[in-house]
Formats: sequence, structure tokens, C-alpha cells
Amino acid sequence: MYTRIVIAVDGSDEAKEAARRGLELARVFEASVDVLHVVERKALRLTTAGDERDRLRERGRAVLTEIADLASDLGQPVETELREGKPAAEVSDFASERGADLVVVGRQGTTGLGRRLLGGVTEQVLHRSDVPVFVVPDGDQGPVTSSTYTRLLLPTDGSENADAAARHGTSLARQYGAAVHVLNVVDIQAAGGLFSAGGLEKEFVDRLESRGRDAVQRVERAVGETAPELDVETAVVRTTSFDGVAPEIREYVADQAIDAVVMGSHGRSNLGRQLLGSVASTVLRTVDVPVLVVKRES
Repeated sequence: MYTRIVIAVDGSDEAKEAARRGLELARVFEASVDVLHVVERKALRLTTAGDERDRLRERGRAVLTEIADLASDLGQPVETELREGKPAAEVSDFASERGADLVVVGRQGTTGLGRRLLGGVTEQVLHRSDVPVFVVPDGDQGPVTSSTYTRLLLPTDGSENADAAARHGTSLARQYGAAVHVLNVVDIQAAGGLFSAGGLEKEFVDRLESRGRDAVQRVERAVGETAPELDVETAVVRTTSFDGVAPEIREYVADQAIDAVVMGSHGRSNLGRQLLGSVASTVLRTVDVPVLVVKRES
């Protein structure tokens, strides 16, 4: 499924961990790899002398050399690129130019001057990218091997975007022989809106859960048709929390020892309302495993 992967790095620990993960994905998919570092134009403008600008560029080259050395140790050929500009725009443009079908980034990072971005660049890449983005959380997640992913979670709300994500999740699971977990969360508060203080009718809640079962069963069938050798577990859970669906996904990840989440960038509520990425955004911020975010296929 992936033939060319772009790994964006900024010198942070998160980016180095993302590079390790991206290189492992390239190995199992036999994909080509481009490693990109962007010297932020704003950081260049804030410098007061030419030697400071040179140091920023030299730091960028050192970041790329570190990842190239890591790739060499793993026996994975890579090409490196140093650019200047707005990081998210440069990452997206570079991925398009190189014909990449996957972008790998750390969840957080730093600017050229060392300031924490709190995921700002990553979020912008997610909004801009036309290809799936594999987001790796901060910190060393342990050895990256052929058994790194043994349990993958595919949250689904029955939307086309979730179905597209499931196809990517199935491909990833096949490469690693991972068990697939398919989860639907019935969001009672979102379904009831502001006028459900007295509670929803049981028949209405039952219909929501029935739709949830239909959604997970559709994904289960699709996985079975593509990869019958994979083990698939399904679950439909109910939440009445005002915090929505994401906390239930996070809890499931922890309880089931999930190694990675594959989900759509956008979805819908149980009544079909667009969520504008709120669930994916919250999951990305709060789970401690990599998340592969997939946009709806055009």
C-alpha cells in the first residue's frame, strides 16, 4: 500500500522516534524513504546575524545526518532534503512532489529556536496533507521490530472516512500479522443534544447501538474479505460523557494493550453530523500509541 514514505524531522526526541517508526514501516512495505527537515523561515527572520542563520541551517543538516545514519544502521536507504519556509506547507508540498503515499511525523516538536510547538505543525500537516499521516507520540516507545504492532484498533462511526481508514488498517495488520479490533462508540449526549435532560427513549438508544453493530460488522466483513487470516474482535460501547467519543477510545487502547490506532480524519456523529475532526484531534493528543490518520478517499 505504501511505496514512498516522507519522514519529517525537526531534531526533537519525538521526531527521532517517528523516524524509527517510519523506517520500520518502510522496511515491511519495501518503500522508498525521503527524510525532510525544514528550517523555519520565521526563525531565520528572528536571527540578527548571518552566522546565526548559518548555524540554523547547519543544525538542520546535522538532524538529517543523524537520521541518515540511523537508516544506514537499519539497512534502509534514504534520501534527505533541507528546505526553508513554513514547516507544514513545506512538508505537504514536498510529499506531493515526491509522490509520497504516507507522511510520518512526531506528535510534538520544536522550532528552529527550540520553542515547543505543542503539536502545531503536526496539526497543520494533518489539515494540509492529501495522504495518510502516521503520528508518533513523544518518548521512546521501545524497540521497533517486526512484532512492534500486535493489536491494531480501527474505530468506526460508519462513515466513508472510517471505511477508508479501515482499508489502511487492514493493510498494516497484514504486514505485521496483527489482531484487529473494531470499535464503535455510541455517543448518547451527542445523539440527544441539549434537550435530553430527561433521558432518551430506550428504542432510540437501541437503534443507535444497532447502527454501531452494523458499522463494526461491515468493517469486520471487509477485513475478512481482504485478509481472512487476521483475527478480528468487535465491540460497541456506550458513553454518556459530555467529553464525547475520544475518552472511550483512549480507555479501550489502554485496556486492550493496543499498539496503534488507525482512524479517519473526520467522521460523523450517530445522527450523521460532521465532527470536523474533533474526535481524531482529541485521540491524537491523548493516546500514547501511534495514530495513522486517513482522509476520505476522493
